[in-house]
Amino acid sequence: MEWRFWREFNIYLLFCVLALLGISVVSVYSATLNAITGYGTPMNILFPRHIVNITLGLVCMIAAMLIDYRLLSSLARPIYITTVVVLAVVLAAGKISEGARSWIEIGTRTFQPAEAAKLLTVIVLAAYWSHFEDRWDRWSVQLGGLVLIGVPLVLVLVQPDLGTAVVFGFIWLMMAWTAGIRWQQLLILGILAVPLLWVGWEYFLDDYQHVRLLTFYWLMYDPTKVDPDHGYNIIQSLTAIGSGGMFGTGLTRGLLSQGNYIPVQYSDFIFSVIAEEMGFVGGMVILLFQGLLLWLTLSIAGRARDTFGRLLAVGIFATMLCHMLINIGVAMSIMPVTGLPLPLISYGGSFTIVTLAGIGLLESIAMRWRRIAF
Repeated sequence: MEWRFWREFNIYLLFCVLALLGISVVSVYSATLNAITGYGTPMNILFPRHIVNITLGLVCMIAAMLIDYRLLSSLARPIYITTVVVLAVVLAAGKISEGARSWIEIGTRTFQPAEAAKLLTVIVLAAYWSHFEDRWDRWSVQLGGLVLIGVPLVLVLVQPDLGTAVVFGFIWLMMAWTAGIRWQQLLILGILAVPLLWVGWEYFLDDYQHVRLLTFYWLMYDPTKVDPDHGYNIIQSLTAIGSGGMFGTGLTRGLLSQGNYIPVQYSDFIFSVIAEEMGFVGGMVILLFQGLLLWLTLSIAGRARDTFGRLLAVGIFATMLCHMLINIGVAMSIMPVTGLPLPLISYGGSFTIVTLAGIGLLESIAMRWRRIAF
């Protein structure tokens, strides 16, 4: 790579990412120190795996950074076909974990293809809409984008993985808005989606997902009707957040997090651990860095030299924003419980690696925003 590209390297983005990863290391260490599985197996073995995942993710970030992101546009078709085929294979032969067939076993490790599918689908949509840049207001173009996102969304929904399916929908919404979809078109599509929501409720969601959504509804409108067993996750999360106070109980000293009361505290409820042990200040630091990450991503999108780069950055922004809103929203009981990790904080091999690869693509866009640099 020529030296002139490195002059545009976004050092602030790198600093933000490294800061979040540093917080992640201490948070996952504390969250897994005394945690055990339902079978009594210690979960401290997850911490060294987390370090390995971060290392692999940083390698992928550097590799993506060195690639000219514009080359990905010409590969959109094979990328999409591969993504759909792999998601179909997961349904046929994937490993079932926590009620969903979402994993593929690779030796002694597992990989969740749906995580990679998010980033790959963003690449495909960015290439598609950039190809029809002069026809964005046409129904045929916008419906084509909806079909492209619809196939992987349905394949993920039937695993069933409602949280990831919501992320796919959010990605399409933000990229379609950037690609010039009109509000009248969105309104019509929203009206048409109402019967599809009923179909999804009746035929795609499992009983436990019905319970989670109904529990959230009653927590909002009449908490007295909530079964304590069904509301256990939220009750423990809110108790942990409230007990943290201003400065927290101290790392590895949280009563609920170290007592194994918070469910999936190393991933889905990592924010609850941080709020309990690092307090309001620790939670605000997380929000500050997450907000900075989003702002830097949008600034890269705004300065991208072409439409493909702009849409690609917006898609990565949408993915991270949706994960942030749902993960923290669930922990604070302002969203229904669903399993989504917090970007660059939660434990999760597939998600961590893919997120860092996406950061690498953002740097690739940033370093190539000028046509000529001296």
